[in-house]
Amino acid sequence: MKKVAVFGNSGGGKSTLSKRLATMTGLPLIALDLLKYRPGGGEVPDEEYKVAHNELLQQERWIVDGYGSLETVWTRLDVADTLIYLDMPVLRHYWWVTKRCLKGLVVPPEGWPEHSPLLQGTLNSYYTVWLCHKKLTPKYREYVNTAKQTKRVYHLQSPRDVEEFFQTVEAEIAP
Repeated sequence: MKKVAVFGNSGGGKSTLSKRLATMTGLPLIALDLLKYRPGGGEVPDEEYKVAHNELLQQERWIVDGYGSLETVWTRLDVADTLIYLDMPVLRHYWWVTKRCLKGLVVPPEGWPEHSPLLQGTLNSYYTVWLCHKKLTPKYREYVNTAKQTKRVYHLQSPRDVEEFFQTVEAEIAP
C-alpha cells in the first residue's frame, strides 16, 4: 500500500477515512479539493490543476482523497496500487453532506479550501450526490470489480465496512 486512491460520492466519508489512514500508515495525504480550488472556493485553471495532479502521481507514496475531475480520476485510479471506494447508500450521502454543513457552521470542513462558501458548497454537493449516483457510481462499481484482479481493492458500503477496513490495516501494520 503505497499509492492509495480514496474515491466515491460526495459526503461519503472520504476525507475522514483518508486522514485516519494517513495517521495509521504514515503515507502523505493529499486532498484534491486543495489542489483544484483556491482559498475562497474559486477553481484553479484546468491546466494548472492537471500539472499539479500529474506531479502528484509521480510521487512514490500518497493517499489521494477526492474526485478532482472526470479527466484525471481514471488516470489516478490506474496509477494507484490500492483503491478504497466508499459506496454508501445515496440517502447516507445526503445525510452526511447535511451533517458536514451543520458542523461547518462551527468548524470549517476538513479538506476544504480556506474561506470557501459553506452554503454554496453544500448545495453543490447535494446536486453532485445525485449526479454521481446516476452517472459515476455504476462506472466506479464496474471499475473496482475489474481492478480486483491487479490491485488491492476495498469496496466499502457501510460504516461497519469502514471499521473492518481499519481493523485489517491495523493488523497488517502491527509489528
